[in-house]
Amino acid sequence: MPERAFQQIDVFSQRPGDGNPLAVVLDAQGLSDADMQRFATWANLSETTYLLPPTEAGLAAGADYRVRIFSPGGELSFAGHPTLGSCHAWLKAGGSPRVPGSIVQECAGGLVRIEQSDGLLAFAAPPMQRSAPNPALLALVTGALGLRPQQVLAAQVLDNGPRWLALLLPSAELVLGLQPDHARLKDLGQDVGVVHVAPSASDTSRPGVTVRAFAAPMGTPEDPVTGSLNGSLAQWLIAEGLAPQRYLVAQGERLGRAGRVHIRQDEQGQVWVGGQSVTCIQGTALL
Repeated sequence: MPERAFQQIDVFSQRPGDGNPLAVVLDAQGLSDADMQRFATWANLSETTYLLPPTEAGLAAGADYRVRIFSPGGELSFAGHPTLGSCHAWLKAGGSPRVPGSIVQECAGGLVRIEQSDGLLAFAAPPMQRSAPNPALLALVTGALGLRPQQVLAAQVLDNGPRWLALLLPSAELVLGLQPDHARLKDLGQDVGVVHVAPSASDTSRPGVTVRAFAAPMGTPEDPVTGSLNGSLAQWLIAEGLAPQRYLVAQGERLGRAGRVHIRQDEQGQVWVGGQSVTCIQGTALL
């Protein structure tokens, strides 16, 4: 059984243990889908990624490398913290992008642009579809969260690969105080994101937005820090004037984490989702 280069990364954090962990296998050539799924299930993190050369089409389109993303429950077309963590690991292992400071990652969901500047990696949030939630489902989810209907200021279904039912709540205290019925959420088959935007959110020197992500249907009752959700939340909230064009998110507090997600919208309207990452484990895996 060959040894393959391996890293475990903490994403959206500059200190080990504060962010969202990710397992990265840096040379995944020759692994079958079953091999990848088996190792991801054994690693037992929310996601494990496998780095590969780009496909022929991806290479022609400018991709620097390709990533496959697996949760214990199956393969994902796109996910946020695996995008940044995989890029961090690829760069640390000696990867060199074609364009300095700009990396193009190929995944099942397509090509993702990543910018590197000031110690941060940030990915361009992919196109997102949003719609009004089914009223019956919204009522069931609200109940599973222990909320009263009048406590939900706004709600949208957000889909940028992962599909979230997002709820805007009136205070950070309410967001942090939620004690969801995860079994009910799992039975409903709906991942849920909750968010509060403080009036001071435009001050990026400290977090002004509080987020929690409940993903029991994917096998993760609460995700520590969630790039895909934060990307789709930003696209919704900024477009509706509910959040400023640049803000800092705090996520993971109830899990003992201190995740920080940097959000900005550029002059072309593209939303970027960024953060720091730190390598916690480096070595080889037998695969």
